[in-house]
Amino acid sequence: MTEYDAVVIGSGPNGLAAAITMARAGCSVLVIEAKDAFGGGMRSAELTLPGYVHDVCSAAHPMGISSPFFRDVPLDQFGLEWIMPSAPVAHPLDNQPSVVMEQSIEATLESLDTVDRKAYRWLFQMAVNHYEDILDQFLGPLMIPKKPLLIAQFGVRAIVPTTLLMKTIFRGERARALFSGIAAHSILPLEWTPSAGVGMVLGMLAHAVNYPLAKGGSQKIADAMVGYLRSLGGELRLNWHIKSFDELPSAKAYFFDTAPRGFIEIMGESLPAGYANELRRFRYAPGVFKVDYALDAPIPWRDPNTARASTIHVGGTLDELAHSERAVWRGEHVERPYILLIQPTAHDPSRAPEGKHVVWAYCHVPNGSTVDMTAAIDAQIERFAPGFQERVLAKSTRNTAQVEEYNPNYVGGDVNAGAQTLMQLFTRPAFRLLPYITPVKGVYLCSSSTPPGGGVHGMCGWHAAKIALERM
Repeated sequence: MTEYDAVVIGSGPNGLAAAITMARAGCSVLVIEAKDAFGGGMRSAELTLPGYVHDVCSAAHPMGISSPFFRDVPLDQFGLEWIMPSAPVAHPLDNQPSVVMEQSIEATLESLDTVDRKAYRWLFQMAVNHYEDILDQFLGPLMIPKKPLLIAQFGVRAIVPTTLLMKTIFRGERARALFSGIAAHSILPLEWTPSAGVGMVLGMLAHAVNYPLAKGGSQKIADAMVGYLRSLGGELRLNWHIKSFDELPSAKAYFFDTAPRGFIEIMGESLPAGYANELRRFRYAPGVFKVDYALDAPIPWRDPNTARASTIHVGGTLDELAHSERAVWRGEHVERPYILLIQPTAHDPSRAPEGKHVVWAYCHVPNGSTVDMTAAIDAQIERFAPGFQERVLAKSTRNTAQVEEYNPNYVGGDVNAGAQTLMQLFTRPAFRLLPYITPVKGVYLCSSSTPPGGGVHGMCGWHAAKIALERM
C-alpha cells in the first residue's frame, strides 16, 4: 500500500497549488521543503535591519488574485489580505513628469501624449474586457482556443516584438516607455517575440486587477496556502533536502516543483536518456542582481506622483530599455540598467518602523554573473529621485549565485526558471503536448519551468494536479 496519494517536492506557489488541488479532491498529500520556511519565491525576511520586512523574491502579485487557481481558493480565510495601491505602475522619465498607469484606462490616457491615446485604448480595452478568458487560454500549455476570435484579436497585439509594436502604433515616447517597462518583465530582448505578449498580459492585469501587495509581505501568501492545505488534511515537512528518488515515501503521484536540473539530480537513472538530454538542453534566461534597501524616509521622487504606484520601472526611454535588455543576452553589463522597483511601505507601513521604509529593486544581468551592480542601481534611482542615497540606512545585495542559493530553481539567477522564448512558452521544459507529464509513470513536473512559466499564479501546479487526477 502507498503511504500517500501525492507527494510534492518543493513548496513554492506551484508546489503548494498542486498539493491543494490534490487535497481538495480528497487525496492524502505530503509536501517536502528543503529550506527552513515554506513559500519558494513567496518568502519575506528581515534582510537589512531588525523590524524591516523585505520580500526575498516576489513582491507585487497581479496574478495572485487573478489566475484561475487563486480565484478559486479562500486564502482570505487564512490571513491573506491584499493591499491595492492607488496606481499599479509608474515609469519615470528625464525632465518631465512620470508616466503613470492607472487602473482605469481612461485615467491613464491623461498621462500620455494626446496623439497616442486612441492607440492605447485600442491596445488594451478589448483585453481588459475579457481578461479572465485570456488568462484561461494563456496560463497553461498549448491548446485549441475556446474563443478563437478573441484569442486572434489578442494575438495580433501580442505576437510582434515590443520594439516593432511600439514604433508602429505609438508616436510619443511616453506610451512607448510605459509599455516597454512592462514588457521587460519578460527578461527578453525587446526585439524578440513574445516580449510584447508578456507586456500585453501584465498591462491587461494592471488595468483589470491592479498590482496588489500582500499585507505584511509575500510570506503571507505562502502562510495562507499552508494554512488552507493543513485544513484539508495535508502534511508538510521542512528542512528535508531530497537527494534521491529512493528517499521519498511511496505514493501514487509525485510532483516536482523543481527546475529540470534539480529534477535530473533526484531522478538519476530513472529517467530515459533521451528525455534527460532534452531537459539538459532547456534554455535559461539572464539572472537578476537584487538590492533591498532600508530607508529613513520615502524615496524622494522628482515627480511625487511616482510614489502612488506599487511597481516602478526605472530605466528611461524605449531605446534605453531595449539596449539594456539586449546587452544582458550578449553577456554584457550596462551602466544604466533597467530596474524593476517596488516600494511596499508606501502602501503597507506595517513592514518597517514608523516613518521608515523598505525598497525592493533588481536589474537583469547575464546568467551566472558575479558583477556587483549596486552602484549602477543606486545611480539609476538617484537619477529620478535626487537625494535617494542620503536616505539609505542599510542595504542587502544578492548576485545570481546567491539568488540561486536561496532557490535552486533560479538557475544562474533566472527567476523565471527558464527563458520565456517563443519556443519555450507553451512546451517547456521538453517539447510535448502536456509538458507536466514525464516518462516515469506517476511522476510530474510542476515548477515554473513548465507552462506558463514564472510568476506567482499557481497554474503550473494546478495543471499538473488536474492531469494527475484524471490519470489516477
